[in-house]
Amino acid sequence: MNNYQHIKLIRQGHITTLMLNRPEAMNALSSGLMKEIEQASRDFLSDEETRVVVFRGCGKHFSAGADLKEIRAARNMVMQRRDFALGARMIRAITEIQQVTIAAIHGVALGGGACIPTACDFRIASEDAVCGYPEVNLGMNLMWQSLPLCVRLIGPARAKRMIMLGDKEDAQTLLDWGFLDQVVPFLALDQAIELMASRYAGQPPAATQMIKQSINAVSSGLDQAIMHMEADQNMLTARSEDRAEGMSAFFEKRDPEFKGN
Repeated sequence: MNNYQHIKLIRQGHITTLMLNRPEAMNALSSGLMKEIEQASRDFLSDEETRVVVFRGCGKHFSAGADLKEIRAARNMVMQRRDFALGARMIRAITEIQQVTIAAIHGVALGGGACIPTACDFRIASEDAVCGYPEVNLGMNLMWQSLPLCVRLIGPARAKRMIMLGDKEDAQTLLDWGFLDQVVPFLALDQAIELMASRYAGQPPAATQMIKQSINAVSSGLDQAIMHMEADQNMLTARSEDRAEGMSAFFEKRDPEFKGN
């Protein structure tokens, strides 16, 4: 087993829990954390004991999203494109886990922290949970191959509302929309996750995993054709005045003034 710095793997029988382990930073998705999630997700391909993978966050929140405080070294355009694609590789690795995947959401799940649950097969949240995609308020597009995942869960109109306005939506609203599969009181979250995970862990693994892969293939056939330029789009917005204004407003805790430049 790999020795991870930013995640913890907890194995109980046929169920493995992958814990995002940066609670001091609200489990913000640093490049190191994302690389470990990607690697762990790939490692499940050679794990014949695990039948269900549960994604959770340590501490008070699932994940606050991409770590905006992380300082990235200046690199040429070739390497920038590869750096920008890290999130998409992580999400793709999660969607390609053959075992059943369940996200247990509490606290906030924002931006990339909301993308991870959409890459899972099922999502159970506590009543206090809020999810959202605030990227647009920073002057950037939603990346990480996650736009079609959201659209499939809640439909085009609600996806436009959720992604284009960047609001935080509460758990009950997200349950009504179909973004979440179940909402329970915070103290009942562990029990709800255990119940769902145990049911799927008791199913015949080969048949269950083949069904999952077939359903995913049917529903995501055009994803790569449509989303292949999202990293380039993000590189373009990164050079805009609106992006600089959005980032400044975020750290200064004020409303941004976008001008379309």
